[in-house]
Amino acid sequence: MRLLVALTCFVAGCLAQEPHPCTSPPLLTGGLSVSTQNEKLFFYAGYMYDAIGQRIRLYEMGTMDNQTFTYDVLLHFREHVMYEINDKDKTCKKSPLKADFMPLAIPKDASLLGQFVLGSSSGPGEGLLVNTWAADMPDKAGKYLSTVTEFGCIPVSVLYHTDKFGWTVTSYFNNVIGLSDPSLLNPPSFCLGEDTMIEEEPVDFLSLFQRKP
Repeated sequence: MRLLVALTCFVAGCLAQEPHPCTSPPLLTGGLSVSTQNEKLFFYAGYMYDAIGQRIRLYEMGTMDNQTFTYDVLLHFREHVMYEINDKDKTCKKSPLKADFMPLAIPKDASLLGQFVLGSSSGPGEGLLVNTWAADMPDKAGKYLSTVTEFGCIPVSVLYHTDKFGWTVTSYFNNVIGLSDPSLLNPPSFCLGEDTMIEEEPVDFLSLFQRKP
């Protein structure tokens, strides 16, 4: 009986522990959507994320200023290079990339806003336990809110503000740990040897789309 009581107290104590900042898995594949407060930009993207090699690839379809666009971009942060890839025409644009790599992680100085259940807590499998954190933007220009799963630190959503778009929400879904095809994080052969074609480079995530028609 004493053992049962001790085990019950131990489990209750573990469940009652306050969440701590965490780092998402270094290799992820999935989908994401971005929508802005001013409704000028919306897109859906498949993504591949490699925190070890600091590489990200995005396959996007969306609208900006009521015009539809498709976009395939490969970001190599260590080499400071961005590739805009057109597999259909076998063409590639290569430009310098000055943006810093931002790993999917909750900073150690982030503030916990709360722990919530997405969906329902009425029965097993009906909800997802998540934590929402507030942290400073890298340039200290404001704060952003990041929600991740309690178990695994899988990204769920990020909310932040920009002068161009207002409040912006990035939502993650269909996340899978690992890379189904790591070769897709390397530039295709028709990109190799390309000269730099664009002098101006994106300085943050959303500026990738400010050149869209």
